[in-house]
Amino acid sequence: QVQLVESGGGLVEAGGSLRLSCAASGRTFSNYRMGWFRQTPGKDREVVGGISRFGSTTYYADSVKGRFTISRDNAKNTVYLQMNSLKPEGTAVYYCAAGLQIGVGEGDFAYWGQGTQVTVSS
Repeated sequence: QVQLVESGGGLVEAGGSLRLSCAASGRTFSNYRMGWFRQTPGKDREVVGGISRFGSTTYYADSVKGRFTISRDNAKNTVYLQMNSLKPEGTAVYYCAAGLQIGVGEGDFAYWGQGTQVTVSS
């Protein structure tokens, strides 16, 4: 089992940048594929993107491609979500998740952080 804690959320103007961090417990962080999701009121969580165990591959939702970058530092048990050129529709609670499955949906991730609020003003 792994515990995840997100940080770095806040209020930012449209066009600005934020970097979210997700710190994981344990010594087996590199065993997990990591994902980022976001959720707005009244909607299901949606996929933002993810990264493979050693960072060799990443994937992103079309809505964030070219603007968001996921990276990880296994020595620090941390995964990052760098968000540039933020848009108001990026306002959401952002969650990181850890899993061993090959899929990208929320059901493919067994462990979740508590989320961090990102608000993008127009």
